[in-house]
Amino acid sequence: MFRAMRLAAVALALMAAAISSVRAAEVTFDDTARFLAGMQPSADSPLLALTKDPSWQRHARFFDGAFAQLEQRQLSKIRDWSEVNLAAPRPTMFYFFSGPDFLYANAFYSKASTYVLGALEPVGAVPDPTRLQRGSVNAALYNVERSLGSILSFSFFITKQMKVDLHSNQVNGTLPILYVFLARSGKTIRNVEMVALDDKGGMHTGNDNPGPNATRGVRITFAGADGEARTLYYFSTDLSNSGARAAGFLKFCQTLGPGNSLIKSASYLLHAGNFTVVRDWLLANSATIIQDDSGIPLANYNSRQWRFFPFGRYLGPINEFPGRYQERYAELFTRAQPIDFGVGYRWRMHESNLLLSVKIPGSETAPAETTSSAEPPPKPRPKRPRPPEPIPPPPGRFFWFR
Repeated sequence: MFRAMRLAAVALALMAAAISSVRAAEVTFDDTARFLAGMQPSADSPLLALTKDPSWQRHARFFDGAFAQLEQRQLSKIRDWSEVNLAAPRPTMFYFFSGPDFLYANAFYSKASTYVLGALEPVGAVPDPTRLQRGSVNAALYNVERSLGSILSFSFFITKQMKVDLHSNQVNGTLPILYVFLARSGKTIRNVEMVALDDKGGMHTGNDNPGPNATRGVRITFAGADGEARTLYYFSTDLSNSGARAAGFLKFCQTLGPGNSLIKSASYLLHAGNFTVVRDWLLANSATIIQDDSGIPLANYNSRQWRFFPFGRYLGPINEFPGRYQERYAELFTRAQPIDFGVGYRWRMHESNLLLSVKIPGSETAPAETTSSAEPPPKPRPKRPRPPEPIPPPPGRFFWFR
């Protein structure tokens, strides 16, 4: 009897030690990203046990298929296009109105060493999945799938739906999406750190007090296949005129420029008078700008400072954005080169437009030939017949949210 009790005590001690060892094992940022992305974590990760769950295995199969299709349909072709058309990319790329869209930032500017993304969506959090209840893990995986549905299908986020999906679980905000995109882009996450900018653009970490009007964000250090360290910043920030003037976001970006910029599916905000500060900042601090027609209106570019290279086909805005048709844009695109991928609101391959604008070196002193920021945007021309709206893909795992 005494011996049996001793054996039981030893067994309990060994079990406790094993549990303690598992809990003590580090759940790395990279393993968490791979787990959310439906990819196997490292062999010694505590997350490995969770991958035995049928719900995670279904999640992994779903993402395997979705990302393989996206790679073949768009991402590989965008990288090929960039390799041919971007002769000397700058180390920094800016992507405003981006949401957590590192996927296309990396596809267009795969050689950047610093990525700066900025949008309204909050940074959020990704807790240790091993400390969540099983139901919470499954719900998190489902919400990640839902929030990525539109960008995997159409190349852009549907903001209203994303706001719901990214607030409905302990795994929330843009951070889990950034994790998934980094992992699925073949990156290895080395460190994740919450940061804040004060109103002068100074960066604060840890318990530093950034003061009023702080801009909250995250700094992710990662490496690609070459092992070289790179940095991704995402900041939750108001890019309207009042927000841009009050915050230090653009001042921080100024320290990293000039850079290359991407504007895609930007709700035509830069066509409005309430976003002239960020519009003028992009024009002043970008060496190149890749955009669709929802970006900076052609009338706001100084034609003596920029060379324009149109690609694809301009069919005008979709019905959700009336009054944004650009005659000058249409005229420019009469000499456009074809592209073999779709992008933007008109996501079908033969309906997409892409404008590469390259600043002429030493042209900053050229006299302006563009609409002033103080002026209202040009009045839209009378309506003309437009092509039919794009038709969503057949029903399946992805949905066209309204």
